[in-house]
Amino acid sequence: MNFIKTKIPDLTIIEPKVFGDHRGYFFESFNYNEFKKNIYEVNFVQDNESKSSRGVLRGLHFQKPPFAQAKLVRCVKGKVLDVAVDIRKGSPTYGEFEIVELSEDNKRQLFVPRGFAHGFVVISDEAIFSYKVDNWYSPEHDSGILWNDASLNIDWKINSNEVLLSEKDKVLQLLENLDSPFTY
Repeated sequence: MNFIKTKIPDLTIIEPKVFGDHRGYFFESFNYNEFKKNIYEVNFVQDNESKSSRGVLRGLHFQKPPFAQAKLVRCVKGKVLDVAVDIRKGSPTYGEFEIVELSEDNKRQLFVPRGFAHGFVVISDEAIFSYKVDNWYSPEHDSGILWNDASLNIDWKINSNEVLLSEKDKVLQLLENLDSPFTY
C-alpha cells in the first residue's frame, strides 16, 4: 500500500498494490499493521455501502462527539469526487478541503479522521461507495455543512441543477454558523 499525504496533513490517500492477471485482480483494501504504521491505530467497527446514480451528492456529514467517526472510504463501482473539509477549531487548515477522485479503476481510498466533514458526488452513471467507520452511527449526533456553502467554494465538477440531495442535506448549516465540537 502506498500512503500519500495531502495538503491537509491528517488526510491520507491510500493506493493499494493491485495484482492482476487473466483472471482479474486482487488487492488488500485494509491492512491493520500497515495502517497503524502509516496513519495510526484505528478500530473500525462498522462497514457501510451505498449505491447512487449520477448527480447524487451525499454530505457534507460528520458526527459530533462522543460519536465522532473516522472513515476509510472508497468507490467500488463507478466514479465519485470525494471531499473532506477540516472543521477542527484552531487548525491551520480550518475550512480548507481536499477533493479526491475515487473510482473502480484507480482503487484509491481516502482516510478521513475525526474532525472533518465528508461528502461525495457521483460523476459516473452510478456508483457503489463503501466505507469503514470507527464509531457507531448516532442520529442524535449527526450533523453537517451545506454542500454549496459559498465560503468553501467547492467545485463539485457537476452542474448544480444535476445535483440530487436528500431532504436532510438540503437544510444543513453554513460553515460560518458551525459551532464546531472539534479542536486541533
